[in-house]
Order: sequence, then C-alpha cells, then structure tokens
Amino acid sequence: MRSVATIALSVAMMAGIVVPALGSPEGVWEFKTKDTRVAVEMCGDGRALCGTLVWLKDTTYNEKYEPFLGTLMVDKAEPSGPGRWQGEMNFFGQKASGTITQSGEDQISIRGCVMLVLCKTYQLYRYKD
Repeated sequence: MRSVATIALSVAMMAGIVVPALGSPEGVWEFKTKDTRVAVEMCGDGRALCGTLVWLKDTTYNEKYEPFLGTLMVDKAEPSGPGRWQGEMNFFGQKASGTITQSGEDQISIRGCVMLVLCKTYQLYRYKD
C-alpha cells in the first residue's frame, strides 16, 4: 500500500506542480536578536558550508565576543539532506556539534549541542542592506 505522501507527490508531479527551491544558503545572515551577523559560503568540495562571524552590533556590549570577529563559527559542515548540513561549530569559543537547516530562502536555523545534552537553537534571517 502506497503512503498518502507518495500518492500526493505523484499527483503533484503529474499536474506539473514544482516544489520551490530554497535558494542558496550563501550570503550574510543575521541572528533574530539583530546583534550578530555571519557570512555563509560554500566551501571544501563546494557542497560543505562555512560560516564566519563578520559583525557584532555593539562591541562594547559584546566585548567578550569581539575576539571572535573574523573567525569560523561553522567549518565545513557536510550536507545531510536537502537544505541541511551537519558539522562542528564554534559558538564564541564553545565547541559544539551542530546542524544548519535552511527552512526558506531567507531563513535558516543553527542548532548546536555540547555533550549531546546541552543544546541551543538560533534563528537567522538573510541580511539585506
């Protein structure tokens, strides 16, 4: 017996309905709090993601984070599915294993876990001048 999802996908394909692509994850992304920006680019073999901390809103307030400007927060996260990458991350000096998920053309989330139990998720939005 075929699943409802399989049948729906078959019908959509026959009807010529196209599922919209998420677009490239490359670009500058801003944390929901609007105080941090990360430049994301394809790296490694061209399928992996790298993310560099490029901007902090107020370096006086964020003085302890200022030394991390220009450093990699995500280094060669490997693809693990459509719009999804996994790898090692560096959240302001704290190493974590994490997942980046692109849920829309202008939205991604980064989830990092330390010791597999202490996890945090950040929402980021594509930054546009």
